[in-house]
Formats: sequence, C-alpha cells, structure tokens
Amino acid sequence: MIELEDVSHSYGGAELLSGISLRLQPGSFHFLTGPSGAGKTTLLKLCYAELRPSRGRVRLFGAELGRMDRDAVARTRRRIGVVHQDCQFLDHLPLAENVSLPLLAAGRDVAAESENLRELLAWVGLEAQTASLPPQLSGGERQRAALARAVIMSPDVILADEPTGNVDWEMSLRILQLLIELNRMGKAILVATHDLNLIRTAKAHVAARVLRIKARQVLLAGADL
Repeated sequence: MIELEDVSHSYGGAELLSGISLRLQPGSFHFLTGPSGAGKTTLLKLCYAELRPSRGRVRLFGAELGRMDRDAVARTRRRIGVVHQDCQFLDHLPLAENVSLPLLAAGRDVAAESENLRELLAWVGLEAQTASLPPQLSGGERQRAALARAVIMSPDVILADEPTGNVDWEMSLRILQLLIELNRMGKAILVATHDLNLIRTAKAHVAARVLRIKARQVLLAGADL
C-alpha cells in the first residue's frame, strides 16, 4: 500500500535519511525505533506525503507520488490515518467536533455520520467526553481522541508518531490494544516509538516487525527486542 524505494531525504544540505526501502502491506504491523533526532518523524512524513524524497520513489496505493498532482495526493491521504506526536486540537471546539473535522474537510455529511462517530468515541472510551473541550482532557484522553480522529475516515493505513510518549504505562497499554484491534481489522500499522517495553509487550500479541533507524538508514532490528 505504501512503498518507499531507495528513498533519501535532505534538509538544509544535510542528508537525514539515505537509501530507505520499506513496504507497508495490508495487515502488517511495524514499529519504528531509534534515538531522538534519528529521523523517525521524517520517515513517517515521507510515508504520508507531507515531505517529498530528495531521491528515490514513493508509491501510495500503487500510484507514484512524483506523478500525482495536489488533488490526487489529497484524496490518497484520506486513506492514511495519522496520529501526530503533538496531538493538536482546536481548543474552542468540543471533542466530538474535533474528531469529526476530517469528515468536514472531505466534504462528507457530518450529521449523517453521527452514529459512526458515537460508536468510534465509545470504542476509544471517550463517550462521556464528547462535549468536553480539549483543554479539559487528560493526556491519555487526548491521545485516544487523536487516534479516533485518525481513523474516522476508515483509512487503510495508520501511522502513529510516539502515541504513548506522554502517558503512563497503563494508558500506553490501552492505546496499544486499540492499535492491535485496528491491525486485526486488516489495517497496516506503523508506530514510531522509543519505548522498547511497549514493543516487547506488543510482540507477545501481534506479529510485529521492528525497524531501527541507524546512521540514516532503516534496519531490521535483531532478536534483542
């Protein structure tokens, strides 16, 4: 579904990633790890076309990114749900409206999707917070709201950038379980994280591959994880 072939990315004259080849297949589960500043977020942005490669090819659902116009990229990105590290929300809108913003941006009838939205918020355990404003939510609630927003368009791929970075272990496990459930529905999952305990826990429940960014390249991690 998402394929990077010999992809490199440079910024300010410096090469951040070099010769990356990666394929996200339906139903696959990948973790991406590496030290801070290694390029995990940059790689995710390449996967959902927020960034363009300096060299190499990116294919999104069979279409080569370099041959896609802006409208085609926008349509394709609706098939990719992204959980950003900073969990940005519009603070003046209640939770339910924040989560439904992707529907509005896609020109969908939000009112007609109200039952789906209710079920989605119940699935992430936020049915009691639908009218709450983002500043009233805890860190774990914000992370689960971000996941709900990422999947409301029923994407084929979910990319999550440190989704458990600002929550305690109990909440980390809850978020992990939601991601595993999505994977069992056939979604491809790519999670960038520095939490090796989370990765070890996940591998007991799902056939996850672990990738490590080292020296600007992506390597398959060894059995030490």
